[in-house]
Amino acid sequence: MEFDYLVFIGRFEPFHNGHAAVARHALTRAGKVIFLVGSADTPRSTRNPWTVAERTVMIQAALGDELARRLIISPLRDHLYNESLWIAGVQRTVAEAIRKDRGKDDGENVRVGLIGMDKDASSYYLKEFPQWPLVDVRHTEALSATELRRYLFEAGDNDRHGALLLLRGNVPEPVFDMLEAFRKNAPAYQELVAEHQFIMQYKEAWKKAPYPPTFVTTDAVVVHSGHLLLVRRRSAPGKGLWALPGGFVGQDEAILDASIRELREETRLKIPTPVLKGSLKGRNVFDHPDRSQRGRTITHAFHFDFPAGELPDVRGGDDADKARWILVSEALDMGPRLYEDHLHIIEFFLGRG
Repeated sequence: MEFDYLVFIGRFEPFHNGHAAVARHALTRAGKVIFLVGSADTPRSTRNPWTVAERTVMIQAALGDELARRLIISPLRDHLYNESLWIAGVQRTVAEAIRKDRGKDDGENVRVGLIGMDKDASSYYLKEFPQWPLVDVRHTEALSATELRRYLFEAGDNDRHGALLLLRGNVPEPVFDMLEAFRKNAPAYQELVAEHQFIMQYKEAWKKAPYPPTFVTTDAVVVHSGHLLLVRRRSAPGKGLWALPGGFVGQDEAILDASIRELREETRLKIPTPVLKGSLKGRNVFDHPDRSQRGRTITHAFHFDFPAGELPDVRGGDDADKARWILVSEALDMGPRLYEDHLHIIEFFLGRG
């Protein structure tokens, strides 16, 4: 064995034949493989349909009991707007996994490598860890995870397009069995199908535009007396998730004005506009290319801060079925219940991002 441990980073949504081939190759080169399962603190969506626990079962079942004994599977959080925090998270998680596995702290004597496929710009992260030799591998021919998710959501009750056959041919048999159980029995599946259909219709409506559209939105981060103002989304995408008050910028308004308008429409907050503008503590643009499933969406977020005082009354309106003041400490722990990248936006302004 060249390595004691090889690190395999991915989202595995779902774990397919290409992933399985890489894992099996890794186990011929290393005593154990450390899987870092990304997007660990996100809500279910058509991009991330499965929890870390569910993806862990996929990986273990696909590789079988004998190989599974040589796997260490750990969750890995995203940090969309702070690459240094993400890198530190990878390093910390690997160090903790090795320490726990060996029962002692002798990391300097451990041979650690990184395994993956340096295929395009999305593989840039493989170069972020020069302390670990890279084992560059080629996946077996398989449909991408993005395509497999699309087939899953388009299979429906009566699969007329052979989507299930394509799924079966591109994932290990135990994973296919899990996907079938998810499709037939999980309430979340129908919700994700509805969201997938909404997103496809949304994109279809813009298909005839001469250029791919870029949308501009705005979000309000309102903190009052240690509480954060959040709204619960009334409709897809992200129906039922909690979010920052916000929305699309109108053609005839400045972005800050749009933020205040959306804030009022969704929460009925009655703080006067001059007071809101006077409480503006910070602003920032959040533009991760994958932050919205509807398409390229750039949001401008504004941080309004009121250090003390009685919490103003709020109630849901417009696109929000509920508005609520939530303790900042609780909001920072709501990752799987927060819409899109809103946890990252909150963390950026409140000091943890």
